[in-house]
Amino acid sequence: MTVTTLRAALTAYLIFWVAPAAAQSYSPADLDSAFERDTIVIRASLHACHKFDVWIARARPQQSRGLMFVRDLAPDTGMLFIYGQPRRVSMWMKNTYIPLDMLFIRGDGTISSISANTEPLSLDSVAAIEPVSFVLELGGGVAAALHIEPGDQMIWSGAD
Repeated sequence: MTVTTLRAALTAYLIFWVAPAAAQSYSPADLDSAFERDTIVIRASLHACHKFDVWIARARPQQSRGLMFVRDLAPDTGMLFIYGQPRRVSMWMKNTYIPLDMLFIRGDGTISSISANTEPLSLDSVAAIEPVSFVLELGGGVAAALHIEPGDQMIWSGAD
């Protein structure tokens, strides 16, 4: 393969695969068309309750999509991933442009662990420390700002 042919192939790859993905962006309206919405409350350790409007990711395709291509997230919004039976959950930040706080939540609603300010676009695995039934993704830094910690409680009518 000549240098000219290699350059042409690389240019075609960039034009047809990389550039469209880099330009892709989802707004809240795009998420509303793909996910149902609900409200959850986190009862924090400082005797405060914090309400969040969340998109619900139940189905595998929704969980695979998650918050990829979202460029901004209001501090009172997030995405709740529902896994049902407790399991070891591991997530990544592929195509996720904003830092996230990942709250790993047990079946009884208590927060097991928090991975704060995850690195945008990283392919590194972000894993729960034990089997969990839910993962709540919030904007990076929200958990710390609201003093949300492991042991705090998620209250959600859909968890019953």
